[in-house]
Amino acid sequence: MATARPKKPTPKTPAQKPTLGEVLPKYVVTRPTGELDTFRSPRPGRPFEIVFDTEEFTCLCPLTGQPDFAKIRIAYQPDQLCVESKSLKLYFWSFRDKGAFHEAVTNQILDDLVKATKPFWMRVEGDFLIRGGIRTVIIAEHGTKK
Repeated sequence: MATARPKKPTPKTPAQKPTLGEVLPKYVVTRPTGELDTFRSPRPGRPFEIVFDTEEFTCLCPLTGQPDFAKIRIAYQPDQLCVESKSLKLYFWSFRDKGAFHEAVTNQILDDLVKATKPFWMRVEGDFLIRGGIRTVIIAEHGTKK
């Protein structure tokens, strides 16, 4: 009868360096969405003003397909609801692949925000960067400022 030989220990390999994904935290990729989330105003019924500014708005020219860049400023006096800023960012991203004239996109932003928040007053200003030597600024308002 054969006796079992003890196994030779296998040489250990040096510790492998962690890969980039193991070193950095895992990030959740968020997709653009046209949905606007809201939350209850901390002072419902009291007029106060909220202002959002972004210099990273993009959409496409509906005629050429070239990107249009804009600064968007939103100022509003909420009544019962406020818009949540991350959802606003994702909402803006949803325009990146859409063709829209400056006038249409500025008014669409106003319409969507008014529908979501029902504010006392809101103003959306789209300041589109120069194209063909012409800067375009579109201002759309809703309601009466208190």
